[in-house]
Amino acid sequence: MLMHNPPHPGEILKKLCLEPLNLTITDAAKALGVSRKTLSSILNGRIRISPEMAVRLSIAFDTTAQSWMNQQAQYDLWQAEQHRSELNVTRLSTASI
Repeated sequence: MLMHNPPHPGEILKKLCLEPLNLTITDAAKALGVSRKTLSSILNGRIRISPEMAVRLSIAFDTTAQSWMNQQAQYDLWQAEQHRSELNVTRLSTASI
């Protein structure tokens, strides 16, 4: 079941991981081994959490990589569903072949 308008995983990362630890973007990026620009882009919802980033986050925050990937997939799918009517797709079935 799809969540209604799920938040970008970067928003969750900011609110549940960085803010409680009073981490700056610079400090968190350094700990994760990524650039400040990359982390800022994730936190601001401009880029996706990659599988590698999910593993980094799981190590840093004692979570699972799967949980980060699930959040990203839910977000991506909800966004795609918002454009369903714009897709030019023909329904296929064995009866139409």
